[in-house]
Amino acid sequence: MKREIPFGRPILGDEEKQAMLAVLSGSILTHGPQCAAFEARFAQEVGVRHAVTMSNCTTALHLAIEAHDIGPGDEVIVPAMTHVATAHAVEHAGARPVFADIDPATGNVAAARIAAAVTPRTKAIMVVHYLGLPCDMDAIASVAGGLPVIEDCATALGASYKGRKPGGLAAAGCFSFYPAKHITTLEGGMLTTDDDRIAERVRKQRAFGYDKNLGERSIPGVYDIAMLGWNYRMSEGHAAVGLCQMDRLAGFMERRRANADTLISYLSRASGTYVFPLRHGESESGRYCVNVTLPREGGPDRAELIRRLNADGVGTSVHYPVALPLSKYYREKYGARPGDFPEAEWVASRTISLPCGPHLDESDMAYIGECFLGHYSKL
Repeated sequence: MKREIPFGRPILGDEEKQAMLAVLSGSILTHGPQCAAFEARFAQEVGVRHAVTMSNCTTALHLAIEAHDIGPGDEVIVPAMTHVATAHAVEHAGARPVFADIDPATGNVAAARIAAAVTPRTKAIMVVHYLGLPCDMDAIASVAGGLPVIEDCATALGASYKGRKPGGLAAAGCFSFYPAKHITTLEGGMLTTDDDRIAERVRKQRAFGYDKNLGERSIPGVYDIAMLGWNYRMSEGHAAVGLCQMDRLAGFMERRRANADTLISYLSRASGTYVFPLRHGESESGRYCVNVTLPREGGPDRAELIRRLNADGVGTSVHYPVALPLSKYYREKYGARPGDFPEAEWVASRTISLPCGPHLDESDMAYIGECFLGHYSKL
């Protein structure tokens, strides 16, 4: 019997509704205790000194770059396979993203490619834990030397590297709470760091650059402007939902682990495909989704396989549909050509992302696996 299996669906219950209503019934909608409590809870989860609520992950990435005084004339190394927000954050700071190809075994940026991309203008390295699998941070730290490393942890909540959590493995980490992510605040993000200076600067820049945030002012409405800033704050209502979601995180991760393992047991029977690993070296994935990549040569047409899966009710996605330096904006601005980033180009053209979120169960995984195998064998 056909099922309807969305790629992602947030799990929100009475607790989140009541938490939001409590905020709406009060008098503090921003600058308040819910954001502070969510920050403290999240910092404890990641194992860092500071967590700073943000309006989304992109703004967290932007302020992580700004915190290192990166701007025009500077370069930041960015993976060629990532969501556009990673590179856009560099552009918004006025710097240039310099793309590095990925390790085909993991989808993560390759340390050797980073080393080859470093120039005298390089001011930071931005790594992306691809679909929740942490990068080899020791290898990256080795090639970085004294350059700061910023983690894009948008899909890496619940992951680990040598027993430590992403977001606490480098100068700063940036998380997304978009509805399809591990937890949601409807929309929102978080910046994490152990660096007191970065935390203080980001807290000010997310709120226009005020020298004193609301709770720090001895006279209401009286403050100075200490630096250039933006309005990148999270509301109290979003933070209240996030606190409730943190209570669910352990259960969400247990379901993701079981779901992903079940689905991979099916996909491993599809000859010629490559499934990105859940474990690699010292890294344990946060299991955002299961990514299966079709053969480089031959094999089924991806678009047709996706159409057939969707017709069976199986929600799919693609992470990501273009090697970022070959997207229209970046190609026209910086001149990359097909063949410059072969591994990222392979993933972009041949990958299919399948769901394993906690809105599904193991019988759903079996259904997805059987549908995939059935169509794959006939195309």
